[in-house]
Amino acid sequence: MRMLHTSDWHLGRSLHGVDLLDHQAAFLDHLVDVARTEQVDAVVVAGDVYDRAIPPVEAVTLLSETLARLAEHTTVVVTSGNHDSATRLGFGAALMRERIRLRTRVASLAEPVEVGGALVYGLPYLDPDSVRDELGDGEPLARSHEAVLGAAMRRVRADLARRGRPSGDAVVAAHAFVVGGLPSESERDIRVGGVDVVAAEAFAGVGYVALGHLHGAQQVTGPQGTVLRYSGSPLAYSFSEARQVKSSVLVEAVAGQVRTELVPCPVPRRLADVTGTLADLLGAAGEAHVADWVRVTVTDDVRPGDLYARVRGRFPHALVVQHEPPQRERASTSHVVPGAADPVQVAADFVAHVTGRPADDGERAVLRAAYEDVVALERSA
Repeated sequence: MRMLHTSDWHLGRSLHGVDLLDHQAAFLDHLVDVARTEQVDAVVVAGDVYDRAIPPVEAVTLLSETLARLAEHTTVVVTSGNHDSATRLGFGAALMRERIRLRTRVASLAEPVEVGGALVYGLPYLDPDSVRDELGDGEPLARSHEAVLGAAMRRVRADLARRGRPSGDAVVAAHAFVVGGLPSESERDIRVGGVDVVAAEAFAGVGYVALGHLHGAQQVTGPQGTVLRYSGSPLAYSFSEARQVKSSVLVEAVAGQVRTELVPCPVPRRLADVTGTLADLLGAAGEAHVADWVRVTVTDDVRPGDLYARVRGRFPHALVVQHEPPQRERASTSHVVPGAADPVQVAADFVAHVTGRPADDGERAVLRAAYEDVVALERSA
């Protein structure tokens, strides 16, 4: 069985206000070409097809056209991620042609798609608050990603056993943060009860796990006999991803043995950080990055006049322009919050800043409840 694993397309996303749809379309052209030339049995998309629950019309059109093109060459299995609306992405699934299979409902997660002698189980993103009753078979599961994914995998293993198929014949597509994975700044937080990770052991009993959610391509150490990989996103969606080599994963499974090969994605425009005095950046030091999307940090002691206009004149694709003199005021109370920070911890730090004492357990509970209410409201949009 030959399979192409990809995820986290985030169709409709922008980067610091720049529309990325043309760049995403270039990747999808590349993906169709790879599927055709490599003659894969399946293309598996492990969630976050869209960037938000209600995607722009242009993103919906691009997905529709891409699925039709891929279906001319192979079977396509698509699951929903935490950015997608499972209901909207899965609309019309029953009407799809045989070679386009959408897996967005809990009820169908143990119904595999058989391709090239393998069974592909597509697990939609499993939000604990939304699915723990349904997966609990009459009694709600614990409120955690570990609990709901564990229950989903028990259903998968039961189906495998019922069919009398060995574990090496099974592929699982899942959208989750698995312990050992390295995040970037651009993944949306999925904490529930303060925890966002799932142990790799939850996926024991299958040959390959096609993971989505983390944007850097990487392999995660898993139970013996199981290969777990993130394909990563096809484009860099934050400057923290600038050094990542974006890719899809070509997977070949023969006689229970899994081999993987990363297929680099096209790079329509690079991301780069450039730092130095304005004179240096306007000179030779900036030459290599004139065509890049750049975050420019100017280090002159005094902020140069017309800074933004002069930087944009040199770097027409500058996305961020900032002035950071080398001698910062030590008494400054400014604080940079990483994109991957726990929002509840950020709020608790603010409470400590305002009150002069750490947030107590009661205050933290209120902050977490408020944050999770907002996340739940966004999911239901």
